[in-house]
Amino acid sequence: MKVSRIAASGALAATAVLALSSPALAHVSVRPEGTAAKGGYAVVDFKVPNERDNASTTKLEVTFPTGHPLASVMPEPIDGWKIDVTRSELAKPLEMHGKKITEAVSKVTWTATGQGIEPGFFQKFPLSVGTLPEDADRLVFKAIQTYSDKEVVRWIEVPQQGQDEPEHPAPVLTLSATEDEHAPAAPGAAKASDDTANAAATTASDGDGTDTTARVLGVVGIVAGVAGVAFGVLAGRRRSAA
Repeated sequence: MKVSRIAASGALAATAVLALSSPALAHVSVRPEGTAAKGGYAVVDFKVPNERDNASTTKLEVTFPTGHPLASVMPEPIDGWKIDVTRSELAKPLEMHGKKITEAVSKVTWTATGQGIEPGFFQKFPLSVGTLPEDADRLVFKAIQTYSDKEVVRWIEVPQQGQDEPEHPAPVLTLSATEDEHAPAAPGAAKASDDTANAAATTASDGDGTDTTARVLGVVGIVAGVAGVAFGVLAGRRRSAA
């Protein structure tokens, strides 16, 4: 009876781990290819997983922040997708390379011309953006995902520090410090800083896969632990009986 209770507890723990990990894998997210330094340019990828078993993702709309407008936004061509870039007039003009900018990109829309993102797959939508603001630590992009069955999922809830993650969080791009703030403290520190940044960027870009692997290994560890305890209890009973 004790062994049965232990096994049941292990199964419940494993189920809890999987339940907690599942929602985090389904979010529309944005990550830089490398770093996204304040005041600079970056290539960022919007990663869109298909959450449905019987419908494909056929459209993605990403709205850009109005508080920190980006004057330069260039999408990378993607086979099977039509790309529309919407520009809007700025309430306050920007200065860029000595020129006055009166409009900026307010939305980018990707529309599938074929099957789109089919069940069991994800798609990355790259953009070259700049210049990134120097007076912000993050940029929030609101995204709308449309499926082939006309279902619409709005990833527009802004995550707040110190609060639980919302059900449909908006993609958030974290900005790194400017190059001037990375001054080396000693000879050789610059190379170490670059190596650290590259390692961090690699970790960030592979974050979803690493998180998934860690959760799976955690579940395997729980199950293996339960099996070991059960085996020990049974072995002890056999020795006692002998």
